[in-house]
Amino acid sequence: MTRTALPPVVDHATWQDELAQLRAREKAATRELDAIAAQRRRLPMVKLPEYTLEGEDGPVRLADVFDGASQLITYHHMWNPGAQWQCGGCTGFTSQFTRLEFLQNWDARFVVVTQGPIEEALAYRTKVGNRMTWYSTANSPFGADMGAPPGGGFAVNVFLRDGDTVHRTWHTDGRGTEQLSHSFPLIDLLPYGRQEEWQDSPEGWPQSAAYSRWIDSEDVARWYGEKGASEAADAPQPQQ
Repeated sequence: MTRTALPPVVDHATWQDELAQLRAREKAATRELDAIAAQRRRLPMVKLPEYTLEGEDGPVRLADVFDGASQLITYHHMWNPGAQWQCGGCTGFTSQFTRLEFLQNWDARFVVVTQGPIEEALAYRTKVGNRMTWYSTANSPFGADMGAPPGGGFAVNVFLRDGDTVHRTWHTDGRGTEQLSHSFPLIDLLPYGRQEEWQDSPEGWPQSAAYSRWIDSEDVARWYGEKGASEAADAPQPQQ
């Protein structure tokens, strides 16, 4: 970063005027997101056949993955069989969700499903310090039917349960998952943004290849996993 890569310095009145113009666009975007959410609430749904997944305590019906709730969100975590480290994007994304109990107030649950065998999936969950509940679709067509086949990408799906009958109501993948994240919204507030080459930034702004600044699975494990937690506990504590 050079000293020339800085926003122009203006007086407060000029800055306030520029901010007001931006705020008008931000407000319009908020109203558009409200309209999109309204359309999402009016989507039809698809009745699903029965599926059986593998959980920490053994086989579990998809209807029981809801754990009594009527609504369910699933994040389909990419999986590379036998790999020491799984997808850094998925690992980093799901590491954000450490407190999900609030969804109970909306009669909902949010879980991870992956094509990895449940024993491998749970061991990896522990290694990277993930706090979500994990299920395996290794012995079920559920993942493939929901847009996340073996060797495929990641996805988010939403379901509505009516008794023992489960319906699929929404699906997204790719950048569609960003709306569930708090990391990119925070980074996008920064003057330099994500600093990726594809972004529209002023001349001289720091930029690098896409994904090059993203945290990797090893970072997540170091910060949040068992080893990282143990090291943090052993570190000298500040004097009061």
